[in-house]
Amino acid sequence: MTHMHVAGSIHADATSPAPVWLTRPDDVNVLTAKLWSSGVKRDSDGVVSVAGLKLTDLADQVGTPAYVLDELDFRERARAWRDAFAGWTVFYAGKAFLCTGVARWVEEEGLSLDVCSLGELTVALRAGFPPERIGMHGNNKSESELRLALQHGVGRIIVDSADEISRLERLTAELDTTARVLVRVTTGVEAHTHEYIATAHEDQKFGFSISGGQALVALVRCSNSPRLELRGVHSHIGSQIFDTNGFEVAARRTLKLLSQFTEATGLELPELDLGGGFGIAYTKEDDPAPAEQLAAGLREIVEHECRAFGLPVPAISIEPGRAIVGPSGLAVYRVGTVKNVEVGGGMTRRYVSADGGMSDNIRPALYAAEYSAALASRTSAAEPVVSRVVGVHCEGGDILVRDEFLPADLGVGDLIAVPAAGAYSRSMASNYNHTPRPPVVSVRDGRVTTLIRRETLDDLLALDAGAAE
Repeated sequence: MTHMHVAGSIHADATSPAPVWLTRPDDVNVLTAKLWSSGVKRDSDGVVSVAGLKLTDLADQVGTPAYVLDELDFRERARAWRDAFAGWTVFYAGKAFLCTGVARWVEEEGLSLDVCSLGELTVALRAGFPPERIGMHGNNKSESELRLALQHGVGRIIVDSADEISRLERLTAELDTTARVLVRVTTGVEAHTHEYIATAHEDQKFGFSISGGQALVALVRCSNSPRLELRGVHSHIGSQIFDTNGFEVAARRTLKLLSQFTEATGLELPELDLGGGFGIAYTKEDDPAPAEQLAAGLREIVEHECRAFGLPVPAISIEPGRAIVGPSGLAVYRVGTVKNVEVGGGMTRRYVSADGGMSDNIRPALYAAEYSAALASRTSAAEPVVSRVVGVHCEGGDILVRDEFLPADLGVGDLIAVPAAGAYSRSMASNYNHTPRPPVVSVRDGRVTTLIRRETLDDLLALDAGAAE
């Protein structure tokens, strides 16, 4: 099946093909601030540094490829969301990236934590995260997941199906406890994003349909269940969303549902979760709104819709993940080969092969996600050349950065930094081609802390039952 490039048509820059949105930089050494964490800069010697540590020194210490988190930038972004949405509850979406160290940062900055698997819940609990500030997601939660959540007093469980409600009713009776729940609904909002990350249209696996009536039935059932404490409604319209337009429709439809529930039961539900999906800048063309602007827009939307339905304003929660950790992280790679390939029409494409690939960032291959890149180990006076940064894997689609202007003299041994790599890169990483996953390190005041160590071949062989024979 042919896949259309998301950038559309291409133009010719000299002899190299490039998407129409990619503009030739005046200075290839300049770092576009909105793509990087606040602690990233190019030092006087031309080397990119993060939080006071040169990436050349970091690469010598921990090797490449590696994921790097700017700790203070993460904390600053967490506080910005917390403060912008003061009076609301901000859940950090752990699926973007979670480890015990990050869970502790989230707790220390006063955010709650959203998890969606047994593994994420276990990490949160191992980190000592207060369970009453944890929300549990998942469209097919197992009994073991629900049991662990109930045993530790997780603050809320977002129920996603009638089968899950039955499991919860059985487990709460067995454990002689209660569960605080929200019902996840699909609002029919088509977020302007890739099909795989748009989650509020009707034809998908999450939640109960509002338009089909299943959502109201689920709310009434949970309300009547003696061991389920129904708190409200949850919706999520998608990911990498830059404005509040979609949230306006979602808020209107969820609040109408709350109004219908009140009419049917005489009860008012106190909570509404509008989900996450707030976007970040992966390229110069991306223009995400700051947390303060989003907060003002969402407050206005909720208050307006509550007035329209004659409802008190419920306790609102949101779930930023990528918006906090994404820009706080970068990935660093070392160049192994550079080659020019004839692509027809008198044009050539330059392929820059790095020592990572789709095993450490599957997003470009999975849904044509765009990324940027910069030469990190020095400056260059050479001309910018459109380049494609690719990985080491045995796949033609093993692309890290589809199109970027990099210096013409970039060569073997140079370091490349890819911004906005904090979200979903490590979370979605694999061992394809038996490749050990890179480490995740944080940097603060020039000092490195290992959050997740580099995998080794011994780690992989430890899972191979035949390797010990």
